[in-house]
Amino acid sequence: MDGTLVDTEPYWMESELALAERYGGTWSREQALQVVGFDLLVAARLMRSQMGIDLAPERMVEEMLDDVIARVQRVVPWRPGARELLASLHAADVPCALVTMSYTRFVEPIVAALPRGTFDAMITGDAVERGKPHPEPYLAAARRLGVLAGECLAIEDSSTGAASASAAGCTVLVAPLHVSVPAAPGRVFVDSLEGLDAGSVLGAVGVA
Repeated sequence: MDGTLVDTEPYWMESELALAERYGGTWSREQALQVVGFDLLVAARLMRSQMGIDLAPERMVEEMLDDVIARVQRVVPWRPGARELLASLHAADVPCALVTMSYTRFVEPIVAALPRGTFDAMITGDAVERGKPHPEPYLAAARRLGVLAGECLAIEDSSTGAASASAAGCTVLVAPLHVSVPAAPGRVFVDSLEGLDAGSVLGAVGVA
């Protein structure tokens, strides 16, 4: 979701910088880019040590969520072509799952802005024991859809997310945004989701 459907990474980065400043720590955009796509608690543990602040990772996550949710409720920064591609997949009866390391309370206002039934399943960071880059999130999504992960196409924007999907056995369509993603077997790259539809996406990875 973050960086793939919506460009919320700047929101997260601003929230991280504000958190560090609030508690007398230091943080930079370069450091923020290193945790893109990570499980939120894992990211918070790394941030805590690098920021030099004395705050529980769980509390850090909740404060950042409060900040980012407030921003999303004002403006949802959709990536070009994201909603159109989702609509095309839905019209073509392609089952879709949302697999994100963001927590449910952050995901809900974004999903609510989409047509009802856009996603057939939703896996969030607070619903799995091991987040991306572990394969658990994508394996859980495949189970919810009633298919094998090897039959799934994952759409990702980060190396962390792509690693999770690849480890689960998915084919990965990569649309990089804020961080680079290395080439690897089973990965197909596009510059943007703009102009893509169900046929072109599935055809690009040899599904259709």
